[in-house]
Amino acid sequence: MSIGILGKKLGMSQFFDEQGKAVPVTLIEAGPCRITQLKTTETDGYEAVQIGFGETREKLINKPAKGHLAKSGEGILRHLREYRVDDLKGLELGGAITVGDFEAGQKVDVSGDTMGRGFAGYQKRHGFSRGPMTHGSKNHREPGSTGAGTTPGRIYPGKRMAGRYGGKKITTRALTILKVDSDRNLLVVKGSVPGKPGSLLNIRPANRVGAKPTKGGK
Repeated sequence: MSIGILGKKLGMSQFFDEQGKAVPVTLIEAGPCRITQLKTTETDGYEAVQIGFGETREKLINKPAKGHLAKSGEGILRHLREYRVDDLKGLELGGAITVGDFEAGQKVDVSGDTMGRGFAGYQKRHGFSRGPMTHGSKNHREPGSTGAGTTPGRIYPGKRMAGRYGGKKITTRALTILKVDSDRNLLVVKGSVPGKPGSLLNIRPANRVGAKPTKGGK
C-alpha cells in the first residue's frame, strides 16, 4: 500500500524504453521515511499517518518537536507530512515508508515549490510583448495602460503587474513511474517535476482515475 512519500529531486536524465526511444525523466531520491504519528478517529476525529524525512541537527528544531519525534523513537527529522487514510491496518509507529511501496507503471502526483526567480518584470513574469525599440520610443519593457485614472481611480486587485515570480507550490499530476530502485531509494518518473535539484518533493498516488499529466493546482 502506497500512501505517499517524501523525497529530494536529484535532477533530470533520459530513459530508453523498449522501443529504444529516449524519454525525459526525473530522478527522485525518495525516503526512507519514518512513521512519526498515527491519528485515529477516537483521538483526533479522523484517521491519518504522519511521516518524517531528512535528518537534521538537533539545535535546528524546538523542544516540542523533539518531544513529538521522541514518541516514535526516531532521530531528528526535518520534514513532516500527513496523509489521510481509510484505515491504519499494517501501519505502526516508527515503521518505514520506502520506494518499495510503489511500482513501475503507477501514476503519481508530485508536489513541490517552483524555482524562485525574484522580482521579475512584465515580460518575464506574464509574457507581455514589448513596445517598439526605435523612433524614440520610451516604452520598451513598460506595462502600458493600467486603467482609467478618474474612474475607478485605482488599480483593481489581481492586475497582472511586475512582482515576485516563482517560489509557489504546484502539483504535477498523473506522472508515470518508469522504474523503482529500492537499493538506492530512487524513483524514475516520466517528465518534469517542480523545483530545482535538491528541493523537497511530496509524491502521492494519483487521485484522478484516467488523468493526464498536468501542472498546477494544490
